Amino acid sequence: MDYSSVQQEIRARGVEWDIDPSIDRIKRLTDLLGSPQDGYPVIHITGTNGKSSTSRMIDALMRERSLRVGRYTSPELTTIRERISIDGQPISAEKFVEIYEDIKAYVELVDAEGVRLSFFEVLTAMAFAAFADAPVDVAVVEVGMGGTWDATNVVSGAVAVITPISLDHTAYLGSEVAQIAEEKAGVIKPGAVAILAQQPLPAAEVLVRRAAEVGATVAREGLEFGVLGREIAMGGQLLRLQGLKGVYDEVFLPLYGEHQAGNAACALAAVETLTGGEDPLDPELVRRAFAQLTSPGRLEVVRRGPTVIVDATHNVGGMEATIDALHESFGFARLIGVVAVMADKDVAGLLELLEPVLEEIVVTGNSSPRSMSPRELGEIAEDVFGEDRVHVVERLDDAIDEGLRLAEETGEFTGNGVLVTGSVVTAGEARILLRADRG
Repeated sequence: MDYSSVQQEIRARGVEWDIDPSIDRIKRLTDLLGSPQDGYPVIHITGTNGKSSTSRMIDALMRERSLRVGRYTSPELTTIRERISIDGQPISAEKFVEIYEDIKAYVELVDAEGVRLSFFEVLTAMAFAAFADAPVDVAVVEVGMGGTWDATNVVSGAVAVITPISLDHTAYLGSEVAQIAEEKAGVIKPGAVAILAQQPLPAAEVLVRRAAEVGATVAREGLEFGVLGREIAMGGQLLRLQGLKGVYDEVFLPLYGEHQAGNAACALAAVETLTGGEDPLDPELVRRAFAQLTSPGRLEVVRRGPTVIVDATHNVGGMEATIDALHESFGFARLIGVVAVMADKDVAGLLELLEPVLEEIVVTGNSSPRSMSPRELGEIAEDVFGEDRVHVVERLDDAIDEGLRLAEETGEFTGNGVLVTGSVVTAGEARILLRADRG
């Protein structure tokens, strides 16, 4: 088989968001594969926002310690291979095919027993097998959705990281923060260490109770670890971090926003936990690891003159953090939005947050079948922004061009910007159109 045919075969298993909440099938498959996920320590990450950025931070810190790291994240921005990363890079097309062919017969065995394995379950098993084959010293595994019944939850994570929880995927996880926290708390395993980002009180209560029930140790941002100091710096921010084992000064983080500083604190605490012993990490190692970080599609500047920022934010909690970071680090005099969202999101809530920030908004669609139509999105946007500030453009490439034109109307580039946002798919497609990875 070639890479294209393997992709088609996996994607033919249905869309990622068509979920049958059970880990029975993935458990059966991993059992047949010899439980590859048990062959290395795992840092398991859940939460509503910040999972992928935190995963990349943990990955960078571990690799700076000369460890071989496997990282499993979702969804992808550009290529499906991004989801399975080893040594900081997506696995090759050849390796992707090889791993699939290695597990295919076992996948078909499970399929024959009843309900077919899903797209996400097959990819998850591939990641576990790829990490065992490498082999990796440690795996950083991000849940797809929730926690308890997520396909990744066949791992026994020595460390569970729970990033901030807010409302998202409410049709599957519940309409209250406490309900969502109940699902996500399932990644906290007996005897593990739970690294908790700052949480709404209802979520914190659920998470701490789960930890107590299974005998896990809790470390909380703002209490046992956290951000002691933060200054805005050119291209990011300068941090003073309190870890679980020491204080780390003069840490440059080339990412924007207070939320990314919190992610950095959680990542640091997670790595300190897994290293064992009482000694802090080498401060220079920490500085080097954070200084080289990227987080594609997360408040990513992809062009200057005017400034174009691509951001994958797709829920209200994430948009609040994005807007705070825009005010803090950019201070645009005139900002144009290019927005394409999924129809199952709190669209009105997202637009209401953007309204005070954007001069005008260009609404459009992306390639996902879940994408809200530009016409429908335009109608909602007009209720929020008023008809005169809303431009409806069918295609994302044309919408970006229109956003640039509107930003350039004043004839001045300084202080003008374009924000492309609304979903991970929108961000990924915008990065391709704007050639964000060139050079």
